[in-house]
Amino acid sequence: MNIQLIFRLIGSILMIEGAAMTPSLLVSLYFGDGDAMAFVYTMLLLFAIGLPLWLLAKPRDTNLRAREGFLVVPLAWILLSFFGALPFMFSGMIPNFFDALFEAVSGFTTTGASIMTNVMNQPRGMMFWRSFTHWVGGMGVLVLTLAILPKMSGRTSHLVRAESPGPTLSKILPRMGDTAKVLYLIYGVLTAIMLGVLMLCGMNFYDASIHAMGTAGTGGFSNYAASIGAFNSPVIEWVVTAFMVLFGVNFALFYKLLRGDWRDVKNNEELRWFLCIFIGATLLIALIILPDYEGNFFTSLRYSAFQIATIVSTTGYSTADFNLWPIAARMLIFLLLFFGSCAGSTAGGMKICRIGMLCKQGLREVRRVFQPRKVQTVRFEGKAVDEAILHQVAVFACVYVILIILGAVLLSFNGLYDFETNFTAAVTCVSNVGPGLGAVGPAGSFAGYSAFSKIICCVLMLAGRLEIFPILALFHPAIWRK
Repeated sequence: MNIQLIFRLIGSILMIEGAAMTPSLLVSLYFGDGDAMAFVYTMLLLFAIGLPLWLLAKPRDTNLRAREGFLVVPLAWILLSFFGALPFMFSGMIPNFFDALFEAVSGFTTTGASIMTNVMNQPRGMMFWRSFTHWVGGMGVLVLTLAILPKMSGRTSHLVRAESPGPTLSKILPRMGDTAKVLYLIYGVLTAIMLGVLMLCGMNFYDASIHAMGTAGTGGFSNYAASIGAFNSPVIEWVVTAFMVLFGVNFALFYKLLRGDWRDVKNNEELRWFLCIFIGATLLIALIILPDYEGNFFTSLRYSAFQIATIVSTTGYSTADFNLWPIAARMLIFLLLFFGSCAGSTAGGMKICRIGMLCKQGLREVRRVFQPRKVQTVRFEGKAVDEAILHQVAVFACVYVILIILGAVLLSFNGLYDFETNFTAAVTCVSNVGPGLGAVGPAGSFAGYSAFSKIICCVLMLAGRLEIFPILALFHPAIWRK
């Protein structure tokens, strides 16, 4: 175990988190809501811990092995969440530690679940930081670290592999540091474009920043109790819908578009699956809820498209309380909580590519019943999928479901909520969606859960964001052996 390299990486990550609080500090100073010193104290603490780790840790071997990578990633996310919660506590906005930690974990993992029952009239610097955690966590904290410090270590792909969503790693350039820079550049440009479009639609700069960051990171924190619905603007809703879908697309495809590889994008199977699921579910639910909107198809389509986009992209914004929709619509939304968007996007969930592979794998097993001697391969993206990847996908799906069931059982010990609330709370935490059904629906919150239940939710959110195995690896003795 290369302890020196691990300390050096952790030190750099803590200093980057401290620097990342600068925009929020500037917002605090500009509005003068009295929350600036909370950022100052936290930043000083982060640099006081991170800088010595960076300076004193001098690894002789900078070759990062898989074991170090899978240890650094979960530890980094836990530490980021812990220190990211401190401004909420120091400012007094969320004085309870477990509530503050829940909010920070939800922010960094881009889940968007919240314990706050009143988001109006809160310190604007704190609300900006709350949404900025989405933006940082969306593309990945370790990816950001590699973009800033690309020569810090050797085989840095282990860091990105442990943090990036999807069964395979999208490495678009030979060097991982260059890949990280390109990904964050595309991410930043798309965020800036959305920010400008929202301002053209009538939002002020502050509101546009909050919701652009929440959409880009597919997180969903809003500074309004009614979320996007507070603006009561069909134009804003359609703009946010479009960008939620965009940020659910694999970012490697945006790079291909910039290079002019239109054919690869057009033939991308996962993208076709994603768009078909989004369009099909939108039309189906629009028809189901049509009577609720007095037979006005365009109104029901508007609400349906937004809610389906926010669920499949795991963003978590809302313009309607789908808890009040017919049971068929709610069941379909519950199913979509598992799906997520494309691998390599900022969205959570199981990912469309895994869903596609599982479906094709299931069909192959059915065909084998009738043709047991025929050699049959599963093809995805026009290529035969390696059996090892199919095995990994099947194992991931099983562990995913087991984790949800176990989480729901543990949440039920809280004793306050029914089965629907506890089960969908577990699903939405692991899938990093945000709202569930029942008491944790779009109009509800996680505030009623006990401290124990909130810790369980934090573990589920971190496990879902890191694709489960890096978190489980912390409990394996082999990773701690010298």
